[in-house]
Amino acid sequence: MPKVSEIKKNTAVEFNDSVYVIRTIERSVPQGRAGGSIYRMRMYDVVTGHKTDQSFKESEMLNLANLTRRPANFSYSDGDEYVFMDSEDYSSYSFNKQQIEEELLFITEDTEGLVVLIVNDAPVALDLPVNVDLEIVQTDPALKGGSATARTKPAILSTGLTVQVPEHIASGERITVSVEDRRFISRAESK
Repeated sequence: MPKVSEIKKNTAVEFNDSVYVIRTIERSVPQGRAGGSIYRMRMYDVVTGHKTDQSFKESEMLNLANLTRRPANFSYSDGDEYVFMDSEDYSSYSFNKQQIEEELLFITEDTEGLVVLIVNDAPVALDLPVNVDLEIVQTDPALKGGSATARTKPAILSTGLTVQVPEHIASGERITVSVEDRRFISRAESK
């Protein structure tokens, strides 16, 4: 049973006799109070999909739910349904667009390292790799000598995500993006 301060995003926990997947975690340190940090967690019930926001002290303990992690690849979308295929046994997992809206900003057909989280035989969340490679579809023209400065410009990626990139990066290039920070890391290595 881990402390609240040790829990990460996309962790499944048991809370109030239900299983929840944690989508976001915000840490705050109240001023003028003895004691530790407060963790605000946005959690979604894996059965009903209902959202709840809960605050916990850093020393509180939460039970981890029985969770299975399966490697998967994006297969196809049909309207608002997104289907992923298990990389090992080829079974499929379906998600509603609303369930994985944030994750879709980082997923293309060739995204590697996806993991489907399964609770009670039902897919409940996607766990993304730390970094993903995405193509820039629109940005201002590259500036010669721009690499010598630290100035950046916005770039729209193939998934619709907008990140700041150095001035010397051009449309059509593939870049590596940090999933957690939503920021440019480097040019992607060519395959």
